[in-house]
Amino acid sequence: MKLPHRRQFLHLAAGAAALPTFSRIARAQPYPTRPVRIVVGLAPGGAADILARLMAQWLSERLGQQFVVENRTGAAGNIATETVVRAPPDGYTLLLVLTANTINATLYEKLNFNFLSDIAPVAGLFRVPHVMLVHPSVPANTVPEFITYAKRNPAKLSFGSAGNGSTMHVAGALFNTMASINMLHVPYRGGPPALTDLIGGQVQVLFSTLPDTIETIKGGKVRALAVTTVTRSGVLPDTPTVGEFLPGYAVSTWNGLGVPRNTPVEIVAQLNREINEGLADPKIKARLADLGAAPMVLTPSEFGKLVADETEKWAKVIRAANIKVE
Repeated sequence: MKLPHRRQFLHLAAGAAALPTFSRIARAQPYPTRPVRIVVGLAPGGAADILARLMAQWLSERLGQQFVVENRTGAAGNIATETVVRAPPDGYTLLLVLTANTINATLYEKLNFNFLSDIAPVAGLFRVPHVMLVHPSVPANTVPEFITYAKRNPAKLSFGSAGNGSTMHVAGALFNTMASINMLHVPYRGGPPALTDLIGGQVQVLFSTLPDTIETIKGGKVRALAVTTVTRSGVLPDTPTVGEFLPGYAVSTWNGLGVPRNTPVEIVAQLNREINEGLADPKIKARLADLGAAPMVLTPSEFGKLVADETEKWAKVIRAANIKVE
């Protein structure tokens, strides 16, 4: 990632913090005066889509206009992102920012936009841990035991993912590097078929999101060695983190909201305030907990730093592992 793009993105994020006391835009017309769309680069029904709709409902009730989720799937979220990049910067088109956006910035060599300079950060939404899962045939109950086994059996272990460049893929690639092992990557067309083959023993390892695998773990079909976030998950409190054995290892799927660059800072600040109040609402917090997710209450600047840091982090992993898009 080029440093100027990172600086520009953080500058966009800082803009909301410099909100003037009196605004000509705010005096002229309140926001919103018509429906707002939230563009989601994922299919309906997943955890991210469910929670985007939950926040859309909250914003609709709070701001008196409909916030409508519009699913634009394809190209790992790039189609949805370009839709928002090309939209007028007036606050009526929002983007559900995905972890994939920070990966795609390096993974795709030719995009019709630059994410860090074309999308301004608004707010964080939630974070979901991944879980390091192994097939029961793998003779390891802890991360250290697994690493020892992998080193004694080089290139005999394979890890599945939802596809080349997916969060599941880069999570495994980062583990390979930090543990100094060599697991073979097996890409699938989505997470569910990868989980199916883990259960069947066709692959031995999977770094899958917690909401997608909790019932499989409880059913004893796979073994959870560790969660991938910095802290342990309340859903699996007795399961350690990977970072307890590989200091510095941290992976999660997270989401937030962004808008086209040059969107008025007054609108960004208003949306950030309403979203953060929603994340503090007991009903929304309970729904997040049900899905194994944790709220991310952040200022635009803080969310912008998260996105920039993640983009830089995954750029290093992608280049080191020579990951190419399918």
